[in-house]
Amino acid sequence: MKPRLARCDETATLWRIRNLAIRHGCRAVYPADVISAWTPDALPSGYFEAVRSHPFYVVEDAEYGVAATGFLDLHNGSVEAIFTLPACNGKGYASAIMQAIIDEARQRGFDKLTLAATPNASGFYLRHGFRVVRETLYPSALAQADLPCVEMVRKL
Repeated sequence: MKPRLARCDETATLWRIRNLAIRHGCRAVYPADVISAWTPDALPSGYFEAVRSHPFYVVEDAEYGVAATGFLDLHNGSVEAIFTLPACNGKGYASAIMQAIIDEARQRGFDKLTLAATPNASGFYLRHGFRVVRETLYPSALAQADLPCVEMVRKL
């Protein structure tokens, strides 16, 4: 499996993967009403621009098509959450995307990567060389709440 850059015509699919992954993976971390507000079916206006403007990676699955996604935020040098369809968890797709993002960041001259992980995802990032900076609250406009998260960093 080799990650590839997402196409703009896949934006709605990427949003759907994000929402399904959050609804599944975060259900034990955040209240249901917060998750519902955080994962609206309607595509936010800025999401298409994110796909167009940043190295946004996907991995395809033979059965499900595009099954995982994540991107490097070029403005902040940060990994924006890597999401996998729940039915495809454990297949290594997220790890492949993580490596593609690390490679991309190195090629672009970044010396470190940062991210804000949901508590349930922090173990994944620890296994990929990130270290915890601090636990904090992430203000989410979509969720209309401050979400507990783990700020992390990885030197490249």
